[in-house]
Amino acid sequence: MMTKALKTDRPPPGSVPAKNGHGAAVLVDGVDIRFGSFHAVRNISLDIAAGEFLCLLGPSGCGKSTLLSALAGFVRPHQGSLTVDGAQVGGPDPDLGMVFQSSEALFDWMTVRQNVTFGPRMRGASRAEQTKLADEYLGLVGLRHCADRFPSQLSGGMRQRVQIARVLANQPRVVLMDEPFGALDAQTRQVMQEEMARIWQTSGCTVVFVTHDIDEAILLGDRVAVMTAGPAAAIKSVYPIDLPRPRDESDPAALELRRALRDDIGEEVRKSLRDQGLDPQSASRPDLQEER
Repeated sequence: MMTKALKTDRPPPGSVPAKNGHGAAVLVDGVDIRFGSFHAVRNISLDIAAGEFLCLLGPSGCGKSTLLSALAGFVRPHQGSLTVDGAQVGGPDPDLGMVFQSSEALFDWMTVRQNVTFGPRMRGASRAEQTKLADEYLGLVGLRHCADRFPSQLSGGMRQRVQIARVLANQPRVVLMDEPFGALDAQTRQVMQEEMARIWQTSGCTVVFVTHDIDEAILLGDRVAVMTAGPAAAIKSVYPIDLPRPRDESDPAALELRRALRDDIGEEVRKSLRDQGLDPQSASRPDLQEER
């Protein structure tokens, strides 16, 4: 049976794994974002359950990262509201952790341990608490043995794991991830995807994950929200992913979902090309429907 886009944005009962309750519910209600005369996103509404893993998927330039920045409190919506467990998002907050695509967000002059404990240290945590947090979250990402190294001494995948550990050490209730594995090679990316699924299930955080990669979204998400092409991008469709974990990419249901997502995104890519006066025929190629 083919997986269909839901008309509602609320996940069906039982679709989100039961965890330790640490995650927070996120409500995006009628959000418009403008930069001067440029209309980035329009009338976006999403109801994200506590502990859910939601993937945002769509063509390049559709406003996925802009929406994520608004959730993080870095961008103020022109209209609409963003709330976390009912509290308005008014700016950056320790409850909202952001993992960027580039590991350059790490402090090169600090050791791995110092990077991970930076947030708690700024909040006045004791040395003992800092040590405990570093050991816990470096252990969670499998890098406790690298605590005294510097970022330049680590591989790209290891640096991204340090960045995830640094965010989790602040014990956020919502983790926002902006294509965190986009710059990694294929093999490292696959390992990081598997690690991310494990880390999410262990931490219990709510995760909003921006990606261009359809397979990545199917592997990780409870649901996938597909955005239309920009400008003035909106939510085109929302797909539940009712597949057991760990996921098998060869599962017939996964393959059917992949085809549906490719069709949805391909339609938006072709529309974007037509709007630019370009030939949309090239967008029928699968490799162009999944822009990297």
